[in-house]
Amino acid sequence: MKTILFGVVAMALTVSMGVSRAQGSDTKPEGLASTVTETKVGVPDISIAVLKKAIADKTVLLIDCNGSKRYASGHIPGAIDFATASADLASKLPTDKAALVVAYCGGPMCHAYKAGVEAAETLGYTNVKHFSGGISGWKKAGEKVETAAQCSTCSCAK
Repeated sequence: MKTILFGVVAMALTVSMGVSRAQGSDTKPEGLASTVTETKVGVPDISIAVLKKAIADKTVLLIDCNGSKRYASGHIPGAIDFATASADLASKLPTDKAALVVAYCGGPMCHAYKAGVEAAETLGYTNVKHFSGGISGWKKAGEKVETAAQCSTCSCAK
């Protein structure tokens, strides 16, 4: 009985949050079949299918926010290591401020991506999204990862 009650309360909260978000913004995509949804912090979330297409089309800059050690052990191909690049992030990002920039971290429960999103938005990028699946979702989908050497002196990814 407690499980059913908990499920009903959770569903009601989810619906309530969705309604309040829908009423608060005119910029969200319409329809249930949309491939972009809002995350809890208001950053659009990109689906793995759309992300894979953007990678194939070379129209995205990926920011891995997992830290250099995890970046070195496996990251989405083409991603930059935020921990290493953050001091000079502007030089790593496209010159077009409307270019697609996607930040990700470990997975749906991880919030490390927020630092990458905030840094890109602070630099004036207007098309910043979050891949909530993170590296765990990427691997779970059977996608390949790249690895990088790690500096023995400072533990940054080379």
